[in-house]
Amino acid sequence: MRYISTRGGTIGQYSDILVEGLAPNGGLAVPERMPQVDAAQLEQWRDLSYPELATEVIGLFATEIPRNDLAKLCRAAYEPAKYASDRAVPLTDIGEGMTLVGLSEGPTLAFKDMAMQFLGEALEYVLATSGDVLNVLGATSGDTGSAAEHALRGRDRISVFMLSPQGRMSAFQRAQMYSLQDENVHNIAVEGVFDDCQHLVKSLAEDLAFKREHHIGAVNSINFGRISAQIVYYIWAWLRVTDELPTEKRTGFEVSFAVPSGNFGNILSGLYARLMGLPVRKLVLATNENNVLDEFFRTGRYRPRSSADTLATSSPSMDVSRASNLERFIFHLLGRDPERTAATWKTLASEGEFDLSSELSRFSEEFGIVSGTSTHQDRLDTIRSFNSSTGVTIDPHTADGAKVARDFVEPGVPMLVLETAKPQKFADTISEALGSPAEVDAETQALLDAPQRVTKLPNDEAQLRAFIEENALR
Repeated sequence: MRYISTRGGTIGQYSDILVEGLAPNGGLAVPERMPQVDAAQLEQWRDLSYPELATEVIGLFATEIPRNDLAKLCRAAYEPAKYASDRAVPLTDIGEGMTLVGLSEGPTLAFKDMAMQFLGEALEYVLATSGDVLNVLGATSGDTGSAAEHALRGRDRISVFMLSPQGRMSAFQRAQMYSLQDENVHNIAVEGVFDDCQHLVKSLAEDLAFKREHHIGAVNSINFGRISAQIVYYIWAWLRVTDELPTEKRTGFEVSFAVPSGNFGNILSGLYARLMGLPVRKLVLATNENNVLDEFFRTGRYRPRSSADTLATSSPSMDVSRASNLERFIFHLLGRDPERTAATWKTLASEGEFDLSSELSRFSEEFGIVSGTSTHQDRLDTIRSFNSSTGVTIDPHTADGAKVARDFVEPGVPMLVLETAKPQKFADTISEALGSPAEVDAETQALLDAPQRVTKLPNDEAQLRAFIEENALR
């Protein structure tokens, strides 16, 4: 399998894109062709464990990695000791035609663990083979950072430089990141919002001389390794939902997925699963008050907001106004035409927006994406209602997904709501929703009380460059 840039040109194989991150021309890596999965293949995968399924699915994209080696990487990433559930991804009926897909059973209690644990193993494997080092540069709105750092901490050939927006994450999220004392982990709190952090990362990644001199790579969802690993749980969830169906009814049985969305990486993985042949009826994109993506999928106009206009909300991991993975979707929307994709991003750079309403209306059925917006009050009401009716407490981001999903539930079509994180990561909002102080267990209190190690920097590219130059592995 070869990979190309959304803006033209060939990048290389899977191992190459793991360490490359952004393409040299500023585009994102996409498969030269989308692998296909049919009903017979899905049935062959039905009885596999999660690590075994991950080996099969990721193996469709990482064709140059020997299968035995890939199987070892997946076993290490998804070993039962790392996950609270023995199935890694449990499914729970929460009523109203919805099923919660439990993606937050991993070390940092967030769905990002499902891809990041694999990426940590895969990066170490590739670097050991090549003898190189990698300085990972990333930006986080909350959960990516902690998942990346916990997956990469203590690794000899990898250093992590993670940018986060000052004052824009929950206390639990900050503690998970800033309490790490590993020498290869560098937390950088930037004066600004997530989009400022993401802009700094992209600016340095586009400086090819700096990138190569300092061995800069990425683990944000611009890294296709994460996208490929996230496809696995869409297929896993479909298999579990159809386990109880008679064999003759499984073929083509459609489900829908509701996905809380910030940077568009998670729902893009669902779209790829659909394009591969998984029977997905709808992909429900849920945004919070920073609803740039909802506006785009409703109107075809993409109008990212400025940092000043990006709101701080009670679902902070979705406080994103520039979704970096949207470019991969636009590439497919424009018929996989790299010249039109590059031109669209030039329009965005010069005019601050673009309009693809005609293309989106023509091809909406092909992609199955629908969308909606949730507010703070919606989150509180949704958390409260599901807790009252089922005893299940969901986090604010998952509440955004469930709230929007309600408008798209169809008889006979299971609606699978992807869990974003465990509710204890957002204790203040849960307490506000349920009307009682959140219970803090001893382990959580110890985390919150632990010494924190973080460097504060202004939103200044020169100062970030200097910090990396001083601390990067060579």
